[in-house]
Amino acid sequence: MPLCDYFSADDDRTAVTVLRTPGGPGQAGLDVVFLKNIDPVVAIVRLEAVMTGCSYEEAGERPMSGHVLSDPEDGPPFVVGLTDTLIDALATASPDDLVRFAEPWSRTDELRQIGIGAEGAADVLEALAGLARRARASGRRLYCWWAL
Repeated sequence: MPLCDYFSADDDRTAVTVLRTPGGPGQAGLDVVFLKNIDPVVAIVRLEAVMTGCSYEEAGERPMSGHVLSDPEDGPPFVVGLTDTLIDALATASPDDLVRFAEPWSRTDELRQIGIGAEGAADVLEALAGLARRARASGRRLYCWWAL
């Protein structure tokens, strides 16, 4: 079961330094949301498409979408950046918006395969939205420490 720890950091360089910290961003003292199986490439791109009303392909073409910042040849874990578009959508979403987005996101293959329904998806969105709001308030970006 892949660990997907979503966290905020000042910049890409700082985000990648978590790879030198055993246990990842939680052990590095960063603001973290601990998730399992919510991969930063497919599931998060699907979330961005749902939240912004664009296609999966459009969301996947945005800068930083599924972009691995660490050297893939070094192997897992990896650090993956999230797009500004998704960070903004999460940071500005109301609680009602999050519930509304949770339903279609929970119907994606990625969430159905891991058994996350609408209520669980809403919980994930609430946690990610809180992280995005705190990151935006402090001028930080969002990343995922992805341990396969």
